[in-house]
Amino acid sequence: MNFESVHNYYERLVFERIHELLVVGEGLRDEDFLEDVACVALNGLPAKYVRHDVDMIFYLTSDERTTMERMVREAVIQAREFVGKHREEKRLAP
Repeated sequence: MNFESVHNYYERLVFERIHELLVVGEGLRDEDFLEDVACVALNGLPAKYVRHDVDMIFYLTSDERTTMERMVREAVIQAREFVGKHREEKRLAP
């Protein structure tokens, strides 16, 4: 049995927002930092598992899509702050 097509729909949305806000917007290139942000953001969002992204897109209303996009943006921003603060505290610790 192979379940490679099963994935969390929010993953793509989070990765896109990270690229838009942090890579392009802030010029961040630290992959470890960006991956930590992705993990924290995804852990703060509900899981929406699908086999094909088009299945989710087809069944969402415009309002649901807008809500998901807002939630993802907020999750990425909060995750960036959390990871940044945690790394700074770790760096400053004796």
